[in-house]
Amino acid sequence: MPHSKKMTLYYMLAAFVICLSCLLTAKSVPDVSVGESAAVLSKLGSQGKEVTAIQKALKERGLFTGDVTGYYGTKTQTAVRRFQQQKGLKVDGIAGPQTLGALGISIGTVPQATESNINLLARIISAEARGEPYSGQVAVGAVVLNRVQHPSFPNTISGVIYQNGAFTAINDGQFWEPIASSCYNAARDALNGWDPSGGAIYYYNPSKTSNKFIRSRPVITQIGSHLFCS
Repeated sequence: MPHSKKMTLYYMLAAFVICLSCLLTAKSVPDVSVGESAAVLSKLGSQGKEVTAIQKALKERGLFTGDVTGYYGTKTQTAVRRFQQQKGLKVDGIAGPQTLGALGISIGTVPQATESNINLLARIISAEARGEPYSGQVAVGAVVLNRVQHPSFPNTISGVIYQNGAFTAINDGQFWEPIASSCYNAARDALNGWDPSGGAIYYYNPSKTSNKFIRSRPVITQIGSHLFCS
């Protein structure tokens, strides 16, 4: 066989192998419906603040009875399926953009650990918890961040902190006092995902408040003198 014909057959065979490989690879990619990008969904095995927000939102609707852990287990998956069925969404147990939107959870609202965010969060932590254990300081920062991701609160750190009546430290002037050095690290840890509060959106010192609403909130944990609540 002439050399040119051998080369032609070689290139044809190579092209066939490449096409076959592409087809096999395409079949191995999970099917994702329009609007449900694989890069922005929570599913079985996922963990983090978005999962915490999902569990809290489902719990408020009476669909999730487990503990708010931030881990997407089978109980969370079942609850998501029930919610999807109620809302007429694709029932797959995966919390993609459509499901998150129906739950009132914003996508991509987790604040970054920028210098300005660290400084602002450290200031409210210092004002509210400078005398508390370190984990309690981180927990106060986590509450602020949990509110940022919760549909009932503003979606920025500054919006949450300056929300009217949200923090007594704003009203009594402690917010403007010098920042305790440990609170900068506490702010960094909270922004990097540590949440000792267990997903809380409220906290209070029972010896300093008689507010009926805050005392009615389910307690998740106690750290130092603060009770952290859902």
